[in-house]
Amino acid sequence: MHKDHHIRNALHSKKLSHLKQCRDTLVIDELGLSHARSRIDIAVLNGTLHGYEIKSEADNLDRFELQLQTYSQALGRLTFVCATKHVQTVLEHAPNWCGVMEARRGARGAVLFSTLRRASSNPHLDTEVLARLLWRDEAVKLLITKGIPASGLRGPRRELYTLISDVCSKNEILSEIKMAMRQRENWRDRPVRLSYDDLSLHVSSA
Repeated sequence: MHKDHHIRNALHSKKLSHLKQCRDTLVIDELGLSHARSRIDIAVLNGTLHGYEIKSEADNLDRFELQLQTYSQALGRLTFVCATKHVQTVLEHAPNWCGVMEARRGARGAVLFSTLRRASSNPHLDTEVLARLLWRDEAVKLLITKGIPASGLRGPRRELYTLISDVCSKNEILSEIKMAMRQRENWRDRPVRLSYDDLSLHVSSA
């Protein structure tokens, strides 16, 4: 039985390895979204935020609808990478903008991928939810560069993210998130693999 880590490792080596060579791309395992309300198995951050959610043979789809609600707000693109037994259900219930990739077992036990539906741009992306990937000090720094005085940035975090959504474009927010993640020295929550510029290291996530 292929489990999550089998598919994850194969996805990194067979489908995402070329992205790790791009200087303008981050590939992150287990990225928390909307203040860790949900985690996406693999996130690729470049011109958009593309999430890959793995549903292995060992998984069920009990949290599928709840995950989809968060992913639809926070991700620019989304691809479900599914064991064969989940493919039909995901194809029927995931919106048409979601990609679907089948992960099946080869003759020698390797993970083989087939793209059944390519991901397109998410029409429901919420830039305020996207901005929650910034820590508070990072959000304040961005708003100051937009000419907002620090004295007006002492309210709850949700007010900062609303303000960012009002004064920044989606591309500006993505660029700031990417720069912030590269500069973080300590991501507190759990180990993740963050790869960029042909470099892979272990850190702890926010």
